[in-house]
Amino acid sequence: MQALALKVSSFGNESSLHSAVKAWIAEAGDRFEVEVDGFVVDIVRGDLLIEVQTRNFSAVREKLRSLVKNHRVRLVFPIAARKWIVHIDNADGRVVRRRLSPKKGQMIDLFDELVRIPHLVREKNFELEVIMTEEEETRCNDGRGSWRRRGVSIKDHHLKGMVDSALYRCVEDYIRFLPVDLVQPFTSRRLATHLGISLRLARRMTYCLRKMGALQVEGKNGRALFFKSSV
Repeated sequence: MQALALKVSSFGNESSLHSAVKAWIAEAGDRFEVEVDGFVVDIVRGDLLIEVQTRNFSAVREKLRSLVKNHRVRLVFPIAARKWIVHIDNADGRVVRRRLSPKKGQMIDLFDELVRIPHLVREKNFELEVIMTEEEETRCNDGRGSWRRRGVSIKDHHLKGMVDSALYRCVEDYIRFLPVDLVQPFTSRRLATHLGISLRLARRMTYCLRKMGALQVEGKNGRALFFKSSV
């Protein structure tokens, strides 16, 4: 699908990606940065509270737990379907080089973060919207970054466009990630092979589905658990 043109806006000191996602999903009549039950909510749209989180769901876990008790809550999570890595000069900020990252995000990557809040899926007031994006990641060789990147720092993420989105409202929406031809019971390793994903992601997926009540453990072989659909 062709990427959509980006709507530009600004929201204080937020990261460029967080601010741009808010601008993109905004509708007429939305209110921004509203205090609700002691928490500042990104967007209030009628009786719907919308929170944008670009990573680390743990940071908003308690906030979401509290708000869903009395309000409809939608968590919006962007995943980069395509990402350009832009290196800038540490001295003057000029672009040194730009390349397309070989890593391509998929909708199923939502389980990488959902693993931190799988219990919320069972709350009737909670829903998750995943948007697939095109992004630029700005990096600078300033010696302050992770040792994995040899000191290169990630300075910011910029939204260049959006290519797809999906809204997950209930447990059944997540079960659709399980292949219909997957023989049950199955292990996380078999699921990873079947879907062509990493074992780490498959384990996070089965963990989430168990916590949602969508999978149950049928047995084990050594340390490997066997799962079966329970809904």
